[in-house]
Amino acid sequence: MKNKTGLNLLVIIALGMTCFIPNASAADTPASSDTLPPALPVDIVIIKEQPRRLWTEFSGRLTAVDFAEIRPQATGLITRVKFKDGQFVNKGDVLYIIDPRPLKAIVEQEEANLIVAQNHFSLADKEYRRAQDLIRDKLISQQIYDERKNTKLVTGSAVKRAEAKLSEARINLGYAYIRAPFSGRVSRAELTEGNLVSAGPNAPLLTTIVSSASIYADFEVDEQTYSHYMKGVSSTQKNAPEGLVELQLQSDDTVYRGKIHAFDNRIDPASGTIRVRAIFDNPQGKLLPGMYAHLKLGSSIEEKIILISERAIGTDQNRKFVYVVNDKNKTTYREVHLGKSIGGDRVIRSGLSDGDRVIVRGLMRIQPDMLVDPKIAKTVDTKATKT
Repeated sequence: MKNKTGLNLLVIIALGMTCFIPNASAADTPASSDTLPPALPVDIVIIKEQPRRLWTEFSGRLTAVDFAEIRPQATGLITRVKFKDGQFVNKGDVLYIIDPRPLKAIVEQEEANLIVAQNHFSLADKEYRRAQDLIRDKLISQQIYDERKNTKLVTGSAVKRAEAKLSEARINLGYAYIRAPFSGRVSRAELTEGNLVSAGPNAPLLTTIVSSASIYADFEVDEQTYSHYMKGVSSTQKNAPEGLVELQLQSDDTVYRGKIHAFDNRIDPASGTIRVRAIFDNPQGKLLPGMYAHLKLGSSIEEKIILISERAIGTDQNRKFVYVVNDKNKTTYREVHLGKSIGGDRVIRSGLSDGDRVIVRGLMRIQPDMLVDPKIAKTVDTKATKT
């Protein structure tokens, strides 16, 4: 009985030990390659430098190309006002008439004086010619000859003086008709018919006129923008190139295109800016002096730049980065330095090169040195990514 019980105990122990023997064949078999994570599909763009004209935004004010205060140059009574307030007038149109009768009388008087002077000269000239014949035959003295010669010179000068005074009188008569110095729009009439006005430094303001066919926009640009712009100037070119400028008003979506008219001759050391004046055509007269305007200054030449979507750019604290796919289809963290924003794209000043493959979607899922399956993106959203 005891022998049978001991045999059973040995069998149970043997069976228990077999449960703890490791499966050698399973342990010795290497892991299958099918267990590695698959490559992550990503959308990429291939970086390519492209020529672009860069634009910088500013604000400014519109000013008239031509502006004039109309004041009288003749003294007298205003007899006619020949324009309506706010009217468009052409160069040479009569705006005011000052009573011309006194000035006409002066012209007539000077015309008569000129006739008298011419008659005196004609007589003196005849006497001088006669004296020339007589002096050759010694029929008159040298003194008489000299007197007649001098009389001719004096009367000749009197003719010139009379001609000058007549010319002055005619000019003054012209001042009785106050004309538009250029084509443009007049303001209101400050003085009307029946008012007595006088010429001189204290002459009253009658109205103002501004040109409207074209208009200036004055604004200020920083020193860096100015220096960058002037790179497009040839070493033999004395003036700034006529670069492109775009203008928009606050209440109008219309884009007006103009060009640089002039840069100022110095940079303001206090603000670090330089004054710029652009000129725009204004055939319909919609642009008025004093208006506030948004302006865009285009670079003087097209530059080769790198542009990528804002969507492709990540933020790591105070750094900007993108993920580049290398030739082994693995991701590489690449810090970039940004330039201007153009629509939904951003200029990359440094960090990328022509031909780089940049991931443009799904940055949240990407880690450095990750295996990916890159595919060319068809369209790219323009929202930036933050991490």
